[in-house]
Amino acid sequence: MKIIPEKLDWEFGKIKGFYGKTLLDKKNGGIKLVKVIPLADYPIHKHPNKTEFIYVLEGNPTIIIGEKEYTSEKGDFFTLPKATNHSIKNESTTNECLLIIGAIKE
Repeated sequence: MKIIPEKLDWEFGKIKGFYGKTLLDKKNGGIKLVKVIPLADYPIHKHPNKTEFIYVLEGNPTIIIGEKEYTSEKGDFFTLPKATNHSIKNESTTNECLLIIGAIKE
């Protein structure tokens, strides 16, 4: 099945400033295209039973994994191990970030 992201509607996320388009939704995980508006900040959280990953398509989001903070750019890839605190911030006042975020459940 071919998915054309431009034809999918943006879904409002649980956190203000985060929007998603579901590309894959399976029992053991999924993949979303995620838009992060300027100055949006996803609170620090963790997942006890899944590993997530982030691929940066556009923008320079700040990715926090455990105690480390990374300033990212297009093409960067991050893994967020299960049970590890993590967060995403867009500290830009003008530019959105576009990310592919996926999860694999155990």
